Amino acid sequence: MKRIHIFLTLLVCFSLFALAQTGAVKQANESYAKGQYKEAAKQYEEILTNEGVAPELYYNLGNAYYKSNEIGRSILNYERAMRLSPNFDDASTNLALAQLKVIDNVIQTPSFFLVRWMAYLTKLLTSNQWIFLSLSMFILCLISTFIFIFGPSRAVRKASFYVGTVLLIGCMVAGLFSGIRKEQLSNHDEAIIMTGVITVKSSPDRSGTDLFQLHEGTKVHVKSSLGKWIEIKLGNGSIGWVEDVNIEKI
Repeated sequence: MKRIHIFLTLLVCFSLFALAQTGAVKQANESYAKGQYKEAAKQYEEILTNEGVAPELYYNLGNAYYKSNEIGRSILNYERAMRLSPNFDDASTNLALAQLKVIDNVIQTPSFFLVRWMAYLTKLLTSNQWIFLSLSMFILCLISTFIFIFGPSRAVRKASFYVGTVLLIGCMVAGLFSGIRKEQLSNHDEAIIMTGVITVKSSPDRSGTDLFQLHEGTKVHVKSSLGKWIEIKLGNGSIGWVEDVNIEKI
């Protein structure tokens, strides 16, 4: 497992090095260093559009928006960075700082402890890392099976049977977690309020009853959509409708 971690770390470091060498990124970094935060944000946006996504780019973009006091967009991009790299500590730290500026203090309804435990474990690795771990366990399971069949003694065969069983279960669990992480990345069912203040309606219509207000930077769960209206749910269970121009999916 330690070798896997070292390999992944080296791979990430190489990717960061390659990313840092691109002229566009260098120019955007220079704009940020000069305090030209709006210009830097524009340049990072163009890089993400033209050259593809990367957690480091989303992180830098989040920093630029935070310095420009655009809290909603900073939170959005920190969240996007962490979707791609769940263990991105710098993004997690800056996200927590940005969330301190959000007016709404939505108290999360506690979920069942097994659900929280599963969610925590799933986000420890990316989808590709989970599938790599699953394949590694499968190969070790095959080796244990070989030892079980051709082992020199009953004790060795018995031990290889138990080890192989554990590895097979681990292989399936890691594969399951990989599928969950991939599903999380493909299904954008979370969003950030991007407008200073909005009124949540009881129905997908401006004539609907006003339920409550939300402010820029608040994170919501997207339940459904109808035309230009989006049904949202808060962490405390509150549900309502907002126009799609007021939110952006993570």
